[in-house]
Amino acid sequence: MRAFTRGDVDAVFAYRQRDDVAAYLFDEPMSRETCAEIVQVRTTQVGWQDEGDRLVLAVERRADHAMLGEVSLILRNQVARQGEIGYILHPQYQGAGFATEAVRALIGQGFGEGGLHRIFARCTARNSASYRLMERVGMRREAHFREHVLVRGVWDDELIYALLEDEWTTLANNQPA
Repeated sequence: MRAFTRGDVDAVFAYRQRDDVAAYLFDEPMSRETCAEIVQVRTTQVGWQDEGDRLVLAVERRADHAMLGEVSLILRNQVARQGEIGYILHPQYQGAGFATEAVRALIGQGFGEGGLHRIFARCTARNSASYRLMERVGMRREAHFREHVLVRGVWDDELIYALLEDEWTTLANNQPA
């Protein structure tokens, strides 16, 4: 994982223009111009000061430095020390463990340097790859909200998963060295 650079526009456009990616997001497929604007903003989203601030990092393959997607951690409640994690990976790189590795690293950062008490994630109930990832990293399902979100004129179910700092510590201590 690394900070975004202006040179990431084409890589972001490669996945954000796709209908199969946008189907699970609140955004429509994006134009290259919109991706350029988003990448410009992402270059500054490198830490938290206030509630709502985001840490957004590019996911990069070590072998060749190809940019595969992005992960984010949003400070949702400063007093309660809660954050929301999110991720988008180009479909051609899914299923190889990249998202799992990146999400685990970002959760560790959120509980470590970030000092969070609880990290949650949400997705449409239709996105089984996303909620399976949440389960793989140790998150537990807290809620299934029926027809909770109106996305492009269609009611959608939303799943909420979460992990507490002490649960993460237990998971991390039980990982093989």
